[in-house]
Amino acid sequence: MEWLLVGLGLVILLLAGDALVRGAVNVSLRIGIPALIVSLTIVAFGTSAPELLISIEAALKNAPGIALGNVVGSNIANVLLVLGVPALLAPIQTSHCNSRRNYVLMIAASVLFIGVATAGFFTFVSGLILLAGLMVALGSAFYQARCHRKAEAACAMEEEEEVEGADPDMPWWRICVFLVLGLIGLPLGADLMVDNAEVIARRYGVSDTVIGLTLIALGTSLPELATTVMAALRRQADVALGNVIGSNLFNLLAIIGVTSLIHPIRVDPDFFEFDFWVMLGASLMLIPFVFLRQDLTRIWGVVFTALYLLYIAVTLT
Repeated sequence: MEWLLVGLGLVILLLAGDALVRGAVNVSLRIGIPALIVSLTIVAFGTSAPELLISIEAALKNAPGIALGNVVGSNIANVLLVLGVPALLAPIQTSHCNSRRNYVLMIAASVLFIGVATAGFFTFVSGLILLAGLMVALGSAFYQARCHRKAEAACAMEEEEEVEGADPDMPWWRICVFLVLGLIGLPLGADLMVDNAEVIARRYGVSDTVIGLTLIALGTSLPELATTVMAALRRQADVALGNVIGSNLFNLLAIIGVTSLIHPIRVDPDFFEFDFWVMLGASLMLIPFVFLRQDLTRIWGVVFTALYLLYIAVTLT
């Protein structure tokens, strides 16, 4: 029964997160906030809302292993599984991508995250440090986007930028329904997942940390996996790689940053023995595809997927 409730909680989280994004995007555009700002902030935060609510819920219920494991496990899954499985279906032409600056920011965020964690707790001050790093990353992304749009405008008439979830014909009552469903569904789904994940952990004699690193992290990575699979099949390598880099940045800086402001998170020493270094190592494995202009071929897909399955096996033993 607990497995069904965890699955139900995940479904509610994903649907509520999508509803919140749609509602917030349309409200923002209606009141005159530029599409570029909406894309870099509201959409990014909204798609990370399930992970954020799970981490907050877990921290408040004194399950720090789930709060931290959710983020670390998701980052590992985002690189090895979310890029590995799509590469098995269709090679991802990462040689055409220009993601160097954002990738460097992701590595810097990973190092900052691990460095802050050495204190043994993510506190209010830790949250401020991580959120300051997020502001730097957002500022860099905004600057890049503005430069890109100016370069395009110099060559041709600039087209109106499309934002995920935007619908200029959506009536206000439907926007309000999306917002209400999102705001009600997110805490409900998070509560179902955390409560029943703890029951499963106790039943099988594993720690909250292991559940967070595996079951919950895998579940919350499913939207990124679906997005990257479609991007790979459509030969949109920039979307595939950017999706992973952006998601990992937000996981490290925004989710733990915000959660730390609400409630301190204790860092299990076991993270320093294995999981933090796997997360960092998985991120560093992207160097050939970001800096050396290599394509993510099916062989690499096999390697990445096998490494993720190995990581899960080691974590569960």
